[in-house]
Amino acid sequence: MSGTQRSSADLDPRRRRLLYRAWHRGMREMDLIMGKFADAEIGNLSDAELDAFENLIDAQDHDIFSWISETKPVPGEYDTPLFTRMKAFHDEGRGVPE
Repeated sequence: MSGTQRSSADLDPRRRRLLYRAWHRGMREMDLIMGKFADAEIGNLSDAELDAFENLIDAQDHDIFSWISETKPVPGEYDTPLFTRMKAFHDEGRGVPE
């Protein structure tokens, strides 16, 4: 698995930027968690969900990973429906490399 499987050709600049950032986290595990979620969902996110994703993408990798793996509680500012959706995506195994 080398990265995104989704073309960004049909995306607006904001979504392209978020897709890129989701796949270039710095920690490979987070690339897979956030990148695969972005591949699947970026085109369907509302403006409010994009805001939440931008906020989440600014958090540190190790923090997001600990929230996803439930080793630390999710702080209120990140405990959004979008985070819940991304965690469910991961928990369902949809973010697992092929």
